[in-house]
Amino acid sequence: MQIPSHNHEQLVLRQDSASGLSAVIAIHSTRLGPAAGGCRHWVYENTEAAVCDALRLAEGMTYKNALADIPFGGGKSVILGRPEQPLTQQQLEVFGGWIEELNGAYITAEDVGMRVADMRLIARKTRFVSGLGLAGVGGDPSPSTALGVYNGMVTAVRSKFGVAQLDGLRVAVQGLGNVGFSLCELLARAGVKLVVADLNPDRVAAVVSRFGAQSCASEEILQQDVEVIAPCALGGVLTAESVAQLSAGVVAGSANNQLASPEVADLLRRRSILYAPDYVINAGGVISIAHEYLGKNDPSWVAERIGGIASRLSWIFTESENAQCSTETVARSLANDRLAQGKCVALRGVA
Repeated sequence: MQIPSHNHEQLVLRQDSASGLSAVIAIHSTRLGPAAGGCRHWVYENTEAAVCDALRLAEGMTYKNALADIPFGGGKSVILGRPEQPLTQQQLEVFGGWIEELNGAYITAEDVGMRVADMRLIARKTRFVSGLGLAGVGGDPSPSTALGVYNGMVTAVRSKFGVAQLDGLRVAVQGLGNVGFSLCELLARAGVKLVVADLNPDRVAAVVSRFGAQSCASEEILQQDVEVIAPCALGGVLTAESVAQLSAGVVAGSANNQLASPEVADLLRRRSILYAPDYVINAGGVISIAHEYLGKNDPSWVAERIGGIASRLSWIFTESENAQCSTETVARSLANDRLAQGKCVALRGVA
């Protein structure tokens, strides 16, 4: 595996022999503010794989935060997990100490494999953490992520199919973690016919029982005969091979780094599949995290910015059609414009 070179500002690899903790912290950009991005706890094949994941995720957070209109740069951390071994209090406190040593250059929060309770243990050793859910503010960002994806999906369906509602449409959801489950709940309420898959059979059974979903094997979820595919698991699922087998007209999900490589965005466009760039549509969670960390305590602040996801996607879809280029190209260009100017770029109605 080749470690990507993306001009990151800082890469930190730490090990603590006493607790057995190993982690990677990647800071891609602090151009717009301290690098913010969640901490992922995952079992990696090796340290190199963890470094690659952290670098790619950190870069994605730079673009996500830039387009979400929040004053943060992009960063990410990953803790190298061990099969069937949960993190201990000692490990979480050690990790918090590592975050504190960066003196505010990086702000962490929940990501895959982490919980609110974990963030509170991390917070014993650092000020630079969010997603704590104290005093009724913030906490688990998953519902906010799911809401942004849902709103973005409505926008994508309107743009692709010319319909204003999701009622009666078929949506395949890949991954039923906290975000995927919350998204299924929103979709079921809207009258969507769900097809779902997850490596955890208990999660599948819960969604089938509660929302009347149809289940399928994980390796078959992307090939389902549906209008929308919602990748909500790990990244890299959209490859040249998988895109060639898609029957859906829209891809709109919460997973980070859905494109295995940049050219996949052009393959989607050539197949007339409307792709909602992941770092645009899945920004609801980091908006919630920012709301808590910045001490806003103003629900309208969150609602306004999550609402902006749909309007921003609408602009990206229109601009993509006008310019005859991929939606990824338009989104990346908009984010780079903001990074270059160091402020929000308002272009022809972009929120």
